[in-house]
Amino acid sequence: MNGTASAPVIGIIGGSGVYDIEGLTGAQWIGVETPFGAPSDELLVGALDGQKVVFLPRHGRGHTHSPTTVNYRANIYALKVAGVTDIISLSACGSFRENLPPGTFVIIDQIIDRTYSREKSFFGDGLVAHVSLSRPVCARVGDHVEAAAKEAGLKHHRRGTYLAIEGPQFSTQAESYMYRAWGCDVIGMTNMPEAKLAREAEMCYATVAMVTDFDCWHPDHDAVTVDQVVRTLIANAVNAKTLVKALVPRLSLRAHMCTQGCHTALDHAMITAKGVRDKGMLAKLRPIVSRFLATSA
Repeated sequence: MNGTASAPVIGIIGGSGVYDIEGLTGAQWIGVETPFGAPSDELLVGALDGQKVVFLPRHGRGHTHSPTTVNYRANIYALKVAGVTDIISLSACGSFRENLPPGTFVIIDQIIDRTYSREKSFFGDGLVAHVSLSRPVCARVGDHVEAAAKEAGLKHHRRGTYLAIEGPQFSTQAESYMYRAWGCDVIGMTNMPEAKLAREAEMCYATVAMVTDFDCWHPDHDAVTVDQVVRTLIANAVNAKTLVKALVPRLSLRAHMCTQGCHTALDHAMITAKGVRDKGMLAKLRPIVSRFLATSA
């Protein structure tokens, strides 16, 4: 691969409370079919300040998919087909830290995956790949998120560990204490396997965890009402859209391949020998492995 990148296309995955993106010109909802089934919803495609943006509501408009039933493979595949190069994930979360109160946006740099009922890879028998996840999110995109949050005057925190649980139930108090002891900062249900699949699809992925409440470890947790959480969720959604407007112009300036290697993650990941790679799998994953098709025979 040379050091020249294709023109960036920004993908936004909206979490709880974020079901559309305002201010897009030429916006239209477009259906995308994938070999993994239907994505959570159609893709909202348009431009923001001249930059192509593709938005996908993770839970569907109206919030019809639970964290477990979201078709993560179809979602990432659809974004790849749409030409997306850089993904910003927005997700609601609980906080394990007093210094990360409701309303804070945490720009995650590490993730612990405790989900267990989800398909987590595009690859399998006949075409095996092992991508690196030592740094599961893109620091380059995270830096731009931080700069955009500062510009927009949003309460934010750079760096943190996101604990992904299966759900849809929230954690027990004993689990909450344990996760705090592990050093986790926030807890949610959706960033895995998104981050894994985005890496396999050679897309930069950064996540903004939007705190709505303290998890049940907090002594005042029982005093928090559903109405208070919903109000925070709505305020977070408004701030998330403000963040996106400040962030997209920054991401549009990229001129080179990702220095972290997100766009070349498969270079040393596919372990199946060229001569025995399953042709059906190669065809199925064409948008993801197109760089290797000419030499895969």
